[in-house]
Amino acid sequence: MNVPREKIPWYPTIEQELCTNCGICVGFCTHGVYSVEDVRTVVSSPYNCVVGCSGCESQCTTGAIRFPEMQEFVQTLRELRAQYAG
Repeated sequence: MNVPREKIPWYPTIEQELCTNCGICVGFCTHGVYSVEDVRTVVSSPYNCVVGCSGCESQCTTGAIRFPEMQEFVQTLRELRAQYAG
């Protein structure tokens, strides 16, 4: 894709008021995106998230995990690709 991963805004956020800190997302994500810090589940390594993957969102029983809106993300990705095109 030729776009630095740190420029691609695809990673989850956690709505802490909905999160029960059950740890399902921590166990589900094999890329180490989540961790538990001071008994709170946090997105500790957002750029480890695989671009386009949102599998953890459906695992969250309280709906605390959110990803960018797909239409907006696709537009951003198009702009980044044009910006980083050779």
